[in-house]
Amino acid sequence: MEKLNIGIILGSTREGRLSPQVGNWVKQVAYQRGDANYTILDIADYKLPLLGEKDGDASGAAAWSKDVAVQDGFVFIVQEYNHSIAASLKNALDYLRVEWNNKAAGIVSYGSVGGARAAEHLRGILGELLIADVRVHPALSLFTDFENGSNLKAAAVQETSVNQMLDQVIPWATALKTIR
Repeated sequence: MEKLNIGIILGSTREGRLSPQVGNWVKQVAYQRGDANYTILDIADYKLPLLGEKDGDASGAAAWSKDVAVQDGFVFIVQEYNHSIAASLKNALDYLRVEWNNKAAGIVSYGSVGGARAAEHLRGILGELLIADVRVHPALSLFTDFENGSNLKAAAVQETSVNQMLDQVIPWATALKTIR
């Protein structure tokens, strides 16, 4: 059986963001499993102006569409900004529709309270896009899982949580592939 493709989506484009560290860590944990092809999709690498913005350079939209369409599931790396997700992630989600449909997703969040409020906001958006999000949700604290609030030093329990999340994402992505 062909391995699933799971995209690890970095949800921030801000200067000084921590999502690349978190995404790379999740990819390392996931890679050890050998159960899927894991690819980082950094929305900062795509030209996606605000959806509907007049004269915006949307030259990256086709590549974004193609790269999301080939995924069977996702892990969203979500940071909490003002009790919600980053505008860049919401915009990237809104750019597409059918490319998201009938796929599974896990959420790894971070922030002062583990990014829990952002993850809850994201769950509502994912449901509208027909993405089935799983229950297990690794939540990294800026105070205990990052050294000086900037260098990821995740507690061992967090790696266990990532594996438990993927234990749910993989079978759901497998099942949903049958209806696409």
